[in-house]
Amino acid sequence: LENLQPEIKELAQRLRYEVSVRGKQLGWSDKVARSHFARNMRRIVTELYVRDNCHPFKATLLLWVQVPMWVCVSLALRNCSVGAVGSAVQEQFSSGGALWFTDLTAPDSTWILPVSLGLVNLLVVEV
Repeated sequence: LENLQPEIKELAQRLRYEVSVRGKQLGWSDKVARSHFARNMRRIVTELYVRDNCHPFKATLLLWVQVPMWVCVSLALRNCSVGAVGSAVQEQFSSGGALWFTDLTAPDSTWILPVSLGLVNLLVVEV
């Protein structure tokens, strides 16, 4: 979308000039000229989106999937860690870790996981 902005601005200037000239020839009011400009500009921008396959909704599609998934996983992990799903799960969490974190119910005193998760997220955002 950002790459299309210079082209859209150029086309908007050209269209504004053409509508102005045509409006003066046909005696359009400002309201009618603005209406013609808006309708044609929408059509041109839609054609550019189709040409470059970059509809703005595609940029938000991941957000509509990722946010509900993140909320559900967070709530599920919280319920598991506080024992809301049963004592069997609580036992598995307290003895089912790996490497230096053998008890998944205890806070991470080394801060390795939170810091590494933060760095990985920063890397994903920057890349």
